[in-house]
Amino acid sequence: MLEKTPAPPQETGWSALLSGENAVHSLVLSGGVALHALNIYVVTTVMPSIVREIGGLEYYAWSTTVFVAASILGAALSARLLGAVGAGGAYAIGALVFGLGTLFCATAPSMAVLLAGRAVQGFGGGLLYALAYGVIRQVFRPELRTRAIGLISATWGTATLIGPAIGGMFAEFSTWRIAFWSLLPLTALLVALAFSTLPRKVADEEGRTPLPLLQLLLLVGIVLALSIASTRTMATEQIGCVGIAILLFLSLLFVERRVTGKLLPTGSFTLTSPLAALYATITLLMVGLQPEIYVPYLLQELHGLSPLLAGYIAALMSIGWTAGSMTSAHWHGERAKQTIFAGPAFGFIGLALIALFMPMAGAEFLVIAAPLSVGIIAVGFGMGFAWPHIVTAVYEFAPEGEAEKASSSITTVQLFAAALGAALAGLTANLAGIEASSEGGVALATTWLFGLFALLPALAVLTARRVRRARRTVA
Repeated sequence: MLEKTPAPPQETGWSALLSGENAVHSLVLSGGVALHALNIYVVTTVMPSIVREIGGLEYYAWSTTVFVAASILGAALSARLLGAVGAGGAYAIGALVFGLGTLFCATAPSMAVLLAGRAVQGFGGGLLYALAYGVIRQVFRPELRTRAIGLISATWGTATLIGPAIGGMFAEFSTWRIAFWSLLPLTALLVALAFSTLPRKVADEEGRTPLPLLQLLLLVGIVLALSIASTRTMATEQIGCVGIAILLFLSLLFVERRVTGKLLPTGSFTLTSPLAALYATITLLMVGLQPEIYVPYLLQELHGLSPLLAGYIAALMSIGWTAGSMTSAHWHGERAKQTIFAGPAFGFIGLALIALFMPMAGAEFLVIAAPLSVGIIAVGFGMGFAWPHIVTAVYEFAPEGEAEKASSSITTVQLFAAALGAALAGLTANLAGIEASSEGGVALATTWLFGLFALLPALAVLTARRVRRARRTVA
């Protein structure tokens, strides 16, 4: 009897991911993430030009807030959409929604219309961002999935470099609307590729838990209440909005403890739980990043830089995140555990440097450029340095049977913290007087903004210590 010749081993390197059908799938998945990331950095760069033309400086931070708040809802609904219409249909719908929002932004006659467009963009972008990780499991063999996630991360880093160039180029020539129009052909191409190449088979729906829609709405409500507070001029109105945000948070705690469809894994809101310390660390670090949205504006207003150069200096924060992740991602054991503690320390140092050097409007920029750039890089580096091991720790401490919920919760907490941080940055900047007509008033507001936010990664050092103690107890 002839022996059966064993099948040759399947290739597992980068060439397997970038050849044949896998190459098309890689293009579509990385394309969706690239579109989402490009949009973020393009808008960050052109926002100073937008407020100069259509006004609304008091709503400057809202551009990020409404985008990320809508992304939370989009990301939460991505799994349902994937199960209902399949990968091809879900990706096409996400891209179409994103394109509709982009069209609103490109034609916006006022800040109100622009913010509506940003909300629609955010919902579509949240779908695309979350779908990438869900579709990876469907279209790639298990041994290729880690590399696929790495490709998505590399795509985000590339967008960090390209986005400010696109936005800066159009802002230089006072044609910020074309920056939005330029995204539409890419969106149309993504719709066509996704619908024609990704599987359209509907996934099984077994074991599906109720969607935590009420908790998601409460999260968005908290962010919007704080965003509204940032636009009020009377102290009573500001205090009222902050009070509403606190009540919504208490309502979230009440609902999360009692409903079947939970937003986060069991124990996430228990003060003694290591999961609670991890989510607190994520929140504090992500909120601490958000004054970044004002960096292009301040570099132009205080230091007279061009939109292109200001955009690239702001992008140093994301480059720092990529560098931090690449530095620590392959670490293991005690060395890896230390990153959760060390990352927030980098963030504190970085924000302190920005608070010190950014307001120096009278100084020659070349004199302060190096320490300012180091500070911006350090903020992102700290987050990236800790991030891979924060994610691993969430998996480690997730209750049995809740690994999938723990996985999706990371994106939810990350997006919520980003939206919360943008709202708080807007509130802080406006209260500190960033709208002041004098250069000195803007500089003073800058010191308050970055100085106060430097306290957040300092607090994250304390929550990270609790995680380290919990790991020692488990060990």
